[in-house]
Amino acid sequence: MAETIKISLDAMGGDRGAEVVIPGAALALNRRPDTHFLIYGNEATVLPLLDRYPALKAASTVHHCDIAVAMDAKPSQALRQGRWRSSMWRSLEAVKSGEADVAVSAGNTGALMAMSKFCLRTMANIERPAIAAIWPTLRGESIVLDVGATIGADAQQLIDFSILGGAMARALFGIERPTVGLLNIGVEEVKGLEEVRTAGKLLREAGLPSLDYAGFVEGDDLGKGTVDVVVTEGFAGNIALKTAEGTAKQIGSYLRSSMNRTWLARLGYLLAKSAFDRLREKMDPRKANGGVFLGLNGIVIKSHGGTDAEGFAAAVELAYGMTRNNLLNKIAQDLVHYHRGRFASVHGGTEGVK
Repeated sequence: MAETIKISLDAMGGDRGAEVVIPGAALALNRRPDTHFLIYGNEATVLPLLDRYPALKAASTVHHCDIAVAMDAKPSQALRQGRWRSSMWRSLEAVKSGEADVAVSAGNTGALMAMSKFCLRTMANIERPAIAAIWPTLRGESIVLDVGATIGADAQQLIDFSILGGAMARALFGIERPTVGLLNIGVEEVKGLEEVRTAGKLLREAGLPSLDYAGFVEGDDLGKGTVDVVVTEGFAGNIALKTAEGTAKQIGSYLRSSMNRTWLARLGYLLAKSAFDRLREKMDPRKANGGVFLGLNGIVIKSHGGTDAEGFAAAVELAYGMTRNNLLNKIAQDLVHYHRGRFASVHGGTEGVK
C-alpha cells in the first residue's frame, strides 16, 4: 500500500454539505497528515471554503461536479439523475478506478448504498452488503451490523455478516480473533427465528480461525460489550441503532434539566464537572460517527448527514484506519478460508475454490 492514503469526499452530501465537509477534512488532516483528498463538489462552493485551510488545499485535488444528490431523493431517482455527474457517484468512481482508497459521504443513505452497489459491486460470494456501526459499550467499543442495508437476512447472509464484521474488528481493534454473537431474543439455542438458529448452528460447526463464535446475545448485551461483533439483519439493527441514539439524547436532556433545577443542583454540577465532562465525552455521538459499507469491492464510509465538522472528521479518520489496516484484504482472506472449508465439507476437497 502507498504511504499516502487517498480519500475521496462527496463535498455536497449531508444537511450542510461543504460547510461541514471541508472543515471536517481539515481537522482529520491535522491528525492524519499522510492523507490526500479528492474533493468532488461545486467549485463555486468548495474553493472559497478551501481557501480558509491552506494545509488542506495543498493536500487536495478538487473535481467540479454539477449535481448534488438530494437528501430526500429516492435511490432509483438518484441512480437515474446522479450517475456520471453527481459528487456522490464520482467519489465512488474514484475508488473503483483506484484513484482513491476509500470514499466518504454524508449524503442520502439509500442513494449512497444503491450507487455503491451499482458502481463497486459486491465481493465474490457476498449476496448483499451490510452497514456496520461502531457501538460505544461499557468495555470500550463493539461493531454492530447490519444497521440498515439488508432487511430480512437469511442464514447464509448472517454468516457473511459475521465474517465481514469479524474482519472489520481485526482491522479496527487489532484483535486477532474477535468474538462474534448473533442478536436474538434469548441466549438459548431453541429461541429466535429459524434463520438465526440455523446461522448459529452453521457458525459453530464452521470453526472459523478468524473469529470466535460466542453464540446468541440479547439486546442488553449491546451496551455491555459482551462480544466484539454483534450480527443481526438490517431491520432490527436499524431500530436498535435509532433507539440507542434516542436514549442517549433522552438521558442528556434529563441530566441538563436536573442540574438546572435548583441552586444546590447547580453547585453539585460544578463540584462534579470533571465527571460530567467524561460522561459527555463518552456519550458524544460524533466520536462514533461513520457507518462502514461492508461486502463491496471497495471501502465506503457513510457519515451522519446532520453531524458537524468534528463528527465528519471522525468519519474520515475511520476511513483512514480501515484503509491503513487493510480491511479489504482481511475480508477477502476470511471469505476464501470460509468457502474453502465449506467446499471441502461438501466435496471432500478445495480445488474448486479460488
